Amino acid sequence: MIVGAALLWSTGGIGIKAVVEGPLVVTFYRSLFAAVVLFLLLRPKVVKLTVPFAIATVSYGACLTTFVIATKLTTAANAIFLQSSGVIWVLLLSPLFLGERFRMRDGIAVVVAICGMALFFVGELEPKNQLGNATAALSSVFFAMLIMSLRRERGASAEAAICYGNLLLALALLPFVASNLRLAPVSIPILLGLGVVQIGAAYVLFVRGLSHVTATEASLIGMIEPIANPLWVFLFLGERPRTIALLGGAIVLAAIAWRTSGSEAEELREPGVKPSS
Repeated sequence: MIVGAALLWSTGGIGIKAVVEGPLVVTFYRSLFAAVVLFLLLRPKVVKLTVPFAIATVSYGACLTTFVIATKLTTAANAIFLQSSGVIWVLLLSPLFLGERFRMRDGIAVVVAICGMALFFVGELEPKNQLGNATAALSSVFFAMLIMSLRRERGASAEAAICYGNLLLALALLPFVASNLRLAPVSIPILLGLGVVQIGAAYVLFVRGLSHVTATEASLIGMIEPIANPLWVFLFLGERPRTIALLGGAIVLAAIAWRTSGSEAEELREPGVKPSS
């Protein structure tokens, strides 16, 4: 389910780049359409307001907004690689907030991944690109907060957080976009697809899959998205990421893959753990 969610998420870059509307208008319509389909599919109940629920709702809205802004300001590859580096913060903070074990291998992977992230900013002389990269890096923090809070809530509460997160985000943005709600005809089906499929269907899969895996596993599996996202943009829109940015993304992915490859072996070496047949 999380693989499916990641593949659906990966279509976001091409959709956001393909429309002429500004980032706040794109975010408004995407969340509005997503809220409608999520409330119809999940029919969330009113849940008790807890700190993790509030964090999930707020971080969700902030994550979506900053990602759209970043995608408009920098390349799709930079935006998605930097946002997906939120797995670094999950590795660092999940032991504290979720009680998930932190290993030395995690620390090494985090240091290497941060070095890879730094390459995105090398040679970016245009203020627009730098601002886009910084916004994407900020989005990675919100992305990590979202994953950890959804993992802590799980089940119906996590589903409700996503539903209300989209609704509240659309309501919060309405005053800022009320005078600019007219869409170009070609943008309507694209934004509808972003809301219903790229956000709505993807998060239905994600929150249900998250009930069965750890926050770290979910964020690592989700690294399929930054591989596919810039590929779609390059194939359909011709946007070519810089070589040094691709190198930085490759370092981040390699660090995470190295960390993941050793997890099972370490678990099998723990006392009382037997290999599966």
